[in-house]
Amino acid sequence: MRKLLPIILISILLAACSKQPEQHIEGTAFGTIYHITYLGNRSETLPRQVDSVLKEINRTFSVFDTNSLISRINRGEDMLPNNDFLKVLEASLEISKQTHGAFDCTCQPLIELWGFGRKNQKQIVSQEQIDSVKQFVGRQLVSIQDGRVAKADPRVQLNFNAIAKGYAVDQVARFLNEQGYADCIVEIGGEVVARGTKNGKPWRVGIQVPTDTPDGPAESSESFELRDRAVATSGNYRNYFEQDGVRYTHILDPVTGKPEQTNLLSVTVIAPDCLTADAYATAFMVLGMEHSQEILKKHPELQAWFIYDDHGQYMVKTHGRASQQ
Repeated sequence: MRKLLPIILISILLAACSKQPEQHIEGTAFGTIYHITYLGNRSETLPRQVDSVLKEINRTFSVFDTNSLISRINRGEDMLPNNDFLKVLEASLEISKQTHGAFDCTCQPLIELWGFGRKNQKQIVSQEQIDSVKQFVGRQLVSIQDGRVAKADPRVQLNFNAIAKGYAVDQVARFLNEQGYADCIVEIGGEVVARGTKNGKPWRVGIQVPTDTPDGPAESSESFELRDRAVATSGNYRNYFEQDGVRYTHILDPVTGKPEQTNLLSVTVIAPDCLTADAYATAFMVLGMEHSQEILKKHPELQAWFIYDDHGQYMVKTHGRASQQ
């Protein structure tokens, strides 16, 4: 026993020494703040490299940048889309099909019409106005042909705001892994990818409680473990306007052309990647809880948290299995 004791002590000391230090990066992207934690030796060049990855994605997908790739394609310029654009467009069209059009990357005309776009002049619009632009909305109006974007009508406009941020989180996490950081968590504006572990323990992620006002404090009531998965939340409590006691949210139903009208306040989706989680969270906000659960039955790779309003009370319903406390 006396000979074994030093060996045990040495093993404990070695285990303690093997614990990797946490490193943190923070910055801004896509009009929000991002946070990154990775385990290992600190890299002085990594923050600049991460910013470079995010800027390239922004130059591809930002509808607020008139020189971005998507803006130029929307204007009808003969642009050759890059691989990022083609991947996101292909995924968008497939998820639109899976959600019966509740997610649609061609809804930019509706976004601008309601004032949730570049001009940021939110307003109620008539059915005639909706009909005038809805004819240019629908996944059947856009396709990929010979590596280029083909639109059935030049007035078809693309918008990837409900999926591009999730894709950006995926790309940053992938970049960190390529740099040798297998254990990391990346969060951009509430969209998260967790890779590996936090020194042997799963990463923990919280779900924000819906706020009563757009600028209300971010608080969490639900949390769960996340490892080699992604999570995204879509909610209607941050970006909306009210008129005559009616709330009009920025989440638009591509089928009706109007803001979503369900009792959902937010939907959080866990998926293999953040692009998928981001898009489905938006689609489920449009579909409502009942129709969303029908889709979830066909996609066991997805889990979801629904927070909804039940006569003034916040209620939570989950679908799928995930560790939570």
